[in-house]
Amino acid sequence: MLVVRGIACAALLILAACVGGTTNAGIFTMPWEQPRGANPAFARQVVAYPTHERPGTIIVDPGSHFLFFIHDAGQAIRYGVGVGAEGFVWSGRATVHSKQEWPDWYPPAEMLARKPELRQHMVQLQSGIGMKGGPDNPLGARAMYLWSGNKDTLYRIHGTNEPWTIGTNVSSGCIRLTNEDIVDLYNRTPIGAKVIVFGTGKPAAAAQ
Repeated sequence: MLVVRGIACAALLILAACVGGTTNAGIFTMPWEQPRGANPAFARQVVAYPTHERPGTIIVDPGSHFLFFIHDAGQAIRYGVGVGAEGFVWSGRATVHSKQEWPDWYPPAEMLARKPELRQHMVQLQSGIGMKGGPDNPLGARAMYLWSGNKDTLYRIHGTNEPWTIGTNVSSGCIRLTNEDIVDLYNRTPIGAKVIVFGTGKPAAAAQ
């Protein structure tokens, strides 16, 4: 069961929202030039990670700003992530219900009411008013949609067009990776994969 604090995916900033929709696969190529890259301390790498969780499980440790994809016994692929800002933190278990390439972004109505300046970036799309997927979209190159049981949590694991925010508490609860890293993780992660998000006080090694 998910433990949610704050408002799920109600963005603090224009690039912090997580609600997305349709796919725009294969339209764009990578990598593209970014004004600033991610902190090299959060570069993707294989690390030792003892756990009883099965290979293919995703474990997120918001306190260290790392996501671990369990690779095999005693090892994981570690990715740097941006996580929820204060008041927008969540923890619990979910599954990857669906995955989308270059997802469109549909900000909720309450966000548009609170930030009417966002409307200039919105167009009429298949599922409503939103921003078409692409390099300028806040959801980045890929998105994985997290459900708990039969309910959409409204949280996502997705890319970002702000790679310099990796390693910070910046989102409204979603887990963001660089576009290069989310493509790598997306390609490794099957539908139905288990996702475990620790509370901020739980150490990453305690995934027993």
